[in-house]
Amino acid sequence: MSGAIILIGMMGVGKSTLGRRLAELLEWEFKDTDKLLTQKLGRGIPQIFAIYGEEAFRDHETSILKGLEPGPFVLATGGGIVLKSENWDEFKRLGKVIFLDVPVEVLVPRLAISKKRRPLLETEDPESKIREIAEKRRELYEKADIIIPLGDQEPEDAAEAVIIALSEVTP
Repeated sequence: MSGAIILIGMMGVGKSTLGRRLAELLEWEFKDTDKLLTQKLGRGIPQIFAIYGEEAFRDHETSILKGLEPGPFVLATGGGIVLKSENWDEFKRLGKVIFLDVPVEVLVPRLAISKKRRPLLETEDPESKIREIAEKRRELYEKADIIIPLGDQEPEDAAEAVIIALSEVTP
């Protein structure tokens, strides 16, 4: 397989965790748009949202994508990166897009115990917000080259599911 593997999906599906494991198995480099963004701007994601707002945050994500060269790497993305149509052109330029599809019923408890601060969930009813975001983005996520239904698997098992799915579509 040539080109990158780009992981998309809702916050909390495990894009970064699974992506690191997948990169190890493939012996490829691992990249994460959130990490690249925080390095570029010198601030954490919650600070970037608070200072610049979501729209500017999304513009910075696009800038990160445009700065990447195609190659053999695994890229974990932020959950909302699919919202800008121009990002899809960048995805296609870089490689194959994989939607990690985890049911909301699995995400809600996972996000409730997560130590990671999620600016979009800082509301009185995070569960409703998760459901709203998932519903709003679903059609965009489904534009991926490959959709991998996941549940509560260990990252190792999920990474192997990605490798199997890739082998089925890549000669």
